Amino acid sequence: METEKTVRLAIPSVWPGGLDADRSGHFGRCDCFTVVDLEGDKPGPVTVVENVSHAEGGCLRPVDLLAGHKVDAIVVGGIGFRPLQGFRTMGIEVYVGAGEKVRQAVEDFVRGRLPVMTNEEVCGGH
Repeated sequence: METEKTVRLAIPSVWPGGLDADRSGHFGRCDCFTVVDLEGDKPGPVTVVENVSHAEGGCLRPVDLLAGHKVDAIVVGGIGFRPLQGFRTMGIEVYVGAGEKVRQAVEDFVRGRLPVMTNEEVCGGH
């Protein structure tokens, strides 16, 4: 019997995070990340991870934070080139998402509605 792979998905969120939280428009400046373990198309455990400051390490600090939490993919509204490259280096897939709530981003991801982020879609100045 083949088991479905668990995917750990992160969504930049407005505090206090969770499935019913508002999505944050830009990953690096979000309050927190809602991390959802997906078993196939079923959401499992949800964890809220507080974001780190941009002080030392800049935009790559949140990349390292999420890599440390074993995230497989992230759904963003906006991201700069440096962190996009950082996620790629860590093997974390970056998807472009829309919608106001975290739950919508999770549902869109599960249904395969989200495109992979390209270099042409990055935010300037990062």
